[in-house]
Amino acid sequence: MSIKNKKTASGIDVKPYYGENPAGEYPFTSGIYPNMYIDRLWTMRQYAGFSSASKSNERYHYLLNQGVSGLSVAFDLPTQTGYDSDHEISIGEVGKVGVPISTVEDMRLLLKDIPLDKVSISMTINSTAIILLALLIVVAEENDVELSQLQGTVQNDILKEYIARGTFIYPPKFSMKLVTDVFEFCDKKMPYWNTISISGYHMREAGSDAIQELAFTFSNAISYIDAAIDCGLDVNSFAKRISFFFNSHNYFFEEIAKFRAARKIWADIMKDRYGVKDSKALLCRFHTQTAGSSLQAQQIDNNVVRTAMQATAAILGGTQSLHTNSRDEALSLPTEDSAKLALRTQQILAHETGLADVVDPLAGSYYVESLTESIETKTIELMNKIDDLGGAILAIENNFQQNEISNTAFEYQKEIENKEQIIVGLNKYEDINNDTIPLQNIDQDAIDDQLNRLKEFKQDRNYKNVTSSLKKLEISLTNNDNLLPIIIECIKNNCTLGEICQMMRDVHGEYL
Repeated sequence: MSIKNKKTASGIDVKPYYGENPAGEYPFTSGIYPNMYIDRLWTMRQYAGFSSASKSNERYHYLLNQGVSGLSVAFDLPTQTGYDSDHEISIGEVGKVGVPISTVEDMRLLLKDIPLDKVSISMTINSTAIILLALLIVVAEENDVELSQLQGTVQNDILKEYIARGTFIYPPKFSMKLVTDVFEFCDKKMPYWNTISISGYHMREAGSDAIQELAFTFSNAISYIDAAIDCGLDVNSFAKRISFFFNSHNYFFEEIAKFRAARKIWADIMKDRYGVKDSKALLCRFHTQTAGSSLQAQQIDNNVVRTAMQATAAILGGTQSLHTNSRDEALSLPTEDSAKLALRTQQILAHETGLADVVDPLAGSYYVESLTESIETKTIELMNKIDDLGGAILAIENNFQQNEISNTAFEYQKEIENKEQIIVGLNKYEDINNDTIPLQNIDQDAIDDQLNRLKEFKQDRNYKNVTSSLKKLEISLTNNDNLLPIIIECIKNNCTLGEICQMMRDVHGEYL
């Protein structure tokens, strides 16, 4: 397809591409699509979830009205770890770091008046990913949206939970089955749904460096692919819906090179290790979020600059989707104004800077190309070490990745404390008096409403149907069936997330 050349602000003609290896062709170093942002900008997402489904829905409508092109849902810790809001272990955590979702009614409120056939929905959820996907499916069907129309991502990356976050529930073997059940179901029924978002982001937030981020992410990805193949799935089919989630940190050129190297590494893995023939299954498609761990509570306006530079690196690196952190996130969930400013940062970069006018503008840069090659080499070396340990799962069980990240984080913290690494406003150029700004408060009334609605939901349902559905789930858990259809049935009969998870705990146990 021919495209019209862009011009600079001074009227100089700009070619679409200046490198030697075109984008959209193997090994995809310069980008996965021939024209990248010239044809279509990256998806602009803003991550959000508040004390109630209704409050979260309000924020999503606000963000859509402000120009986001995709939604990203944050869930609270009880939802992430498989407990209803009224469980004793949930006390004090309901609605604190995201939205509480215990029932299909919660999901209805969360997605009220959202056009599910038009808006991409990303859900950052792992241990309970299969249940949240089932809840979305039920609500979509209630709104006459075909499963084939749904677009979005369920994170569904359990291995990094064992490495970096800790919100795992079940032993690794059963957790992997839940992942592959989603692969199998969506491969048949949801062709535009990304079945997993394999996350390096959280490992970077835990303290890894860029090379560890890539190596541990791709080693986890290999484990998922091996598990899916062992289940009889066709890699040329299901791999087309695998996506990744990376961090964009402060070291500008290294981050750009990291993204470029990631595409080549993944294409080589799929081609050489798995013999993939379908070009779409070779693509490293990824969402990027700016570095939450880089945000500082001191002089929070500085965070706007950090985020803008990190977002620029992600764009120059060729991301498909981007979330920009808000300036106040080191202190609280973002206020509406802070979220809007974060979104405006993306919009300014997209429309006012010329960043989107050229495919891989840094292609051919001696520095960037050298960094790209070095990151590729070092990443593969570290992945080979994990292979020698028996693969990602065995390495996790022996605490290899965890120890590597801990050591890197420790060394970085020492550098900050010794002022070998300068953090503006933290260890240099400090202000005695930091400006104060309004912060987002946790809405206790919304939490109380969540608990009251959950009580009423449980009282009003047909317990015979609930019991029957959970019994069917128990049988499926022992028969090795694909669990998504029976979980959908459980939800339609008003079983809660906590009840479904408890049945899974009863059958397969917890991983401590």
